[in-house]
Amino acid sequence: MKIPSNNNNFSAKRLLVVIFVVISVLCIIFFAAISRFNTPLAHAIVINVLAPFQSVTSAVSGKISAFGDYVHDVFYVYDQNRELKAENDDLKSKVTRAAELESENARLSQLLNYRTNTPQFDLLPATVIGRNSSTWSNHIIINRGSNDGVDKNMTVVTPDGLVGTIHEAYPAYSEVELITDPRSAVGAIVQRADSRLAGVVKGTADSSSAINMTNIPQNANIVEGDIIVTSGFGGMYPKGIVIGTVTSLKNDIGGLLQYAVLYPAVDFQKLEDVAVITNYREPVSALPPQPQAPTQPAANAQPAPATNQNQGEAK
Repeated sequence: MKIPSNNNNFSAKRLLVVIFVVISVLCIIFFAAISRFNTPLAHAIVINVLAPFQSVTSAVSGKISAFGDYVHDVFYVYDQNRELKAENDDLKSKVTRAAELESENARLSQLLNYRTNTPQFDLLPATVIGRNSSTWSNHIIINRGSNDGVDKNMTVVTPDGLVGTIHEAYPAYSEVELITDPRSAVGAIVQRADSRLAGVVKGTADSSSAINMTNIPQNANIVEGDIIVTSGFGGMYPKGIVIGTVTSLKNDIGGLLQYAVLYPAVDFQKLEDVAVITNYREPVSALPPQPQAPTQPAANAQPAPATNQNQGEAK
C-alpha cells in the first residue's frame, strides 16, 4: 500500500485555501455592491479592489465627454461662422447697393435740375455702357440710339458741361466723339462780358484729357480763370454750354498767335450718365422783341361802347 506524500497533502491544502480566499473576496464584493453586507473592512476591500478600475473608467469617460463637447463646439462654431459670414456678405452687398443707388440718385437729380434750368434743350438721358477699344479716351458708347430719336452730330452734355457729339447712331446704341478727340473742333467764346473773345477748342494728341483753345491773338483779352463756353457758331453746338476754364496761356509755333490750355468742365474718365440734346431753341430772353400793336386807332375803327357807368349817367 502506497502512502501519499506530505508534499501532495500540503499542495491540496494550499489550493483549498486559495479557492476559499477567492470565493470569500467575491462574496464580500458582491454583498458590498448590493449593500447587504456593509462593513468597514468589506468597504475598504471593495474600494481598494475597484478604485483602479473606477479611476480608469472615470478618466476615459471624462476624456470622451470632453472630446464630445469639443466636437460639438467645433461644429457649432463652424455653423455660427458660416451664418455670420453669410449675413456679413449680405450686409456688404446691401451697403454697396445702397451706396450705388445713392450715387445714381445724386447724378440723376443733377441731370433733372439741369433739365429744369435749361428749358431750351430737349434732353434724352443716357448711360455710358462702354468705350471704343481703338479710341479709348476719345470715344464712348451710350445706351441710346436711332430707335430713341438719336441722330448723328447731336450734342452730348452733362450738368457740368460739354461732352461731345454723336459720331455714329445705331438702332440701340450710339458712339460719342468726345471734345478731347484731336479731330474735333468746337466753336468757343470767352464767357466774360468785357471779352467775348472767339476761338476754337480742340483736343491734343499728346494727352487724352487736355483741350486747348487755339487761334488766339497775342493781344487778345483773355486771362487765366476765364470760363470758355460754346459760341454757337456753325450750328452744331448750342450756344452757352460750358467747355472749361483757362489754366494757362502759351505761345503757338511762330509766336504770332497763342493758345489757352483749358481744364475741362467734365471729368471724361468718370462719365456714367449723360444727356443727348435732341432739339434746342433759343432761350426766351434771347428771342427778339415781338412787334407791338399800333397805338393810334385805325380810320375805320368803331368807337368803343359806353361803360355801364356812362350809360347810367346818360339815363
